[in-house]
Amino acid sequence: MGLFRFFRKSAMASLAIASLVAPAMAQKQGGVLRMYHRDSPASMSILEEATISVVVPMMPVFNNLVVYDQHAAQNSLKTIVPELADSWSWSGDGKDLTFKLHQGVKWHDGKPFTSADVKCTWDLQTGKGAQKLRLNPRKSWYENLDSVTVNGDYEATFHLKRPQPGIVALLASGYSPVYPCHVPPAQMRQHPIGTGPFKFVEFKPNESIKLARNPDYWRPNRPYLDGIEYTIISNRSTAILAFVAGKFDVTFPTEVTVPLMKDIAGQAPNAHCELVPTNISTNVLLNRDKPPFDNPDIRRAMMLTMDRKQFVDILGEGKGDIGGAMLPPPAGVWGLTPDQLAQLPGYSADVEKNRADARALMQKAGYGPDKHLAIKVSARNIAVYRDPAVILIDQLKSIFIDAELDPVETANWFPKITRKDYQIGLNLTGSAVDDPDQQFYENYACGSERNYSAYCNKEIDQLIDQQSMESDQDKRKKLVQEIDARLQQDAARPIILHTDAATCWQPQVKGLTLMVNSSYNGWRMEDVWLDK
Repeated sequence: MGLFRFFRKSAMASLAIASLVAPAMAQKQGGVLRMYHRDSPASMSILEEATISVVVPMMPVFNNLVVYDQHAAQNSLKTIVPELADSWSWSGDGKDLTFKLHQGVKWHDGKPFTSADVKCTWDLQTGKGAQKLRLNPRKSWYENLDSVTVNGDYEATFHLKRPQPGIVALLASGYSPVYPCHVPPAQMRQHPIGTGPFKFVEFKPNESIKLARNPDYWRPNRPYLDGIEYTIISNRSTAILAFVAGKFDVTFPTEVTVPLMKDIAGQAPNAHCELVPTNISTNVLLNRDKPPFDNPDIRRAMMLTMDRKQFVDILGEGKGDIGGAMLPPPAGVWGLTPDQLAQLPGYSADVEKNRADARALMQKAGYGPDKHLAIKVSARNIAVYRDPAVILIDQLKSIFIDAELDPVETANWFPKITRKDYQIGLNLTGSAVDDPDQQFYENYACGSERNYSAYCNKEIDQLIDQQSMESDQDKRKKLVQEIDARLQQDAARPIILHTDAATCWQPQVKGLTLMVNSSYNGWRMEDVWLDK
C-alpha cells in the first residue's frame, strides 16, 4: 500500500521522523532523476519569472546566500542555514546585515564567485544596476533595501532603510539565488549559469529541460545524481499515467490532486505520495480600475456569492483550508482563525443568506433576473487554474452574472495580468515564504509589480511597515491578522481556498523532503539519490 501522509497537526513531527530516518540510509552515487513538468516556462530565469514552473527545475542550478534546510519540512527562521554565506550578523540598530562569504566557489563557466556577484544580484532586483531585468516580480521584496556594499571579495552588507528581521526569510527562498555579474540577464533566460550542484544543459520549449551533475561543486561529494531530466507534459492525466507506468521517478511537485492520488494508489501501490498544505491560495483578481469591478457593490457581491466549502469539496474531496491572505492554522503561523473569518463577508456558513445579500447589491447596481452582467473569467490554461474557474463561473450565475472562461497559455499569463488585461482573473498565488513581509509587500502593497489588481490603501501600507519592523512575534501576529481581515473586507484579492496537494515518487527515490508551508524552497536536489 502506498504511503499517504496528511499534514494536519505538526510539521515538526515530520521533521523529527526525517532526522531519525535519514542517517540510516546509505546514499548511492549516479543515475538520472526523471520528472515530468506540467508546462513550458517562458524562460529559465528565476529572477524574471513568477512561477514554480521555473523554480523547480532551476533551483538545482543555483545557490543562495542562505537557504531553508532542505530536510526540514517546515520553513522558519530557525531552519535557515548557510549556503554561499558562511555566516551573517546584524548591526546594533538592526539596519545592516553582513554576510561572510564562502571562498573557493566557482560559477559553472569556471569564473570565481565573489561579493561583487552578491551586489550585482540585488542591484538588479532593486533596479540600480547597469543591467536590467525584463520582468522583476520580486522587486517589492526589497523596497526596504537601500544598498549593498562589499568589503573585499568575501564580505557583503545589506543596508536597510529600517529594521526588518524577516528579510533573512526572503533571502532563504528558492526565489533568491545569487546571479553572476559577468553574465547578462538575457543569457540567463535561455542558458543560466549558477554555482549550484547541477549545470544547465538545455531547454527545449514544450519538450524538456535537462541538467547535469556539476563535477566541480564546492560542496564535496555532492550531488549524488548524475543529472535531472524534466519532460514537459501539459496534460495532467497523460503525465500521471506515465508516472504509474514507471517512466518517471517523481511527479511535478504539489500537482497531484486527491482523486489522482487515489488513482496512483490503485495502480502503483509501491509509490509514495505526500498530501500537504502548499501555501498556495486559489484567489480572484478583480480589475478595480474598469467597469464593472470599479463598483465596490459588485466586488462585495462577488465576495458574498462564493461558497468556499464547495470549492474544497469538489477540488480536494474535502482536503483544503479556508482562510485569508496568510496560510490558516494549524499549518500557518499567521493566518486568521475560523472565528475571525466568520465575521468577514462571504465566510459565514449561511451561503443562501450571503447570496441573497449579493443579489440585492447587484440589483442596486442595475442588474437582475432580466438583465445579467456578462463577463470573462481569465485563467491560465492548466488544470489547477481552469478547474476552480469553472466552479466560480457556475456560482456567479446565482447573482445574475454570466461568465465565460478565457483560457490563457502559460507564457502569456503573467504578462496579461501584469498589464491588467482582464476583468476577473482566476489566479493561484504561491507564497514562497511563510512570512507576512513576502505576502503583503508582494501582493498588496501600493505599486508592487505582483499586486495584479492594483489594490492600494496607504493606511494598510503603514500597517504593513509596522508589522515588518515588529520584533515581538505576538504583537506582530495581532497586526498581521488585523491587516488580513481588512484585506478580505476590501476584496483586495478574494481568497477562495488554500490548497492541499500531493507529490508522488517511486520507491527508489531517496532524500527528498516536501515542505509544508511553501512549495518553492525545497528543490536544491543535491541530497536526493536513487536506490537502484
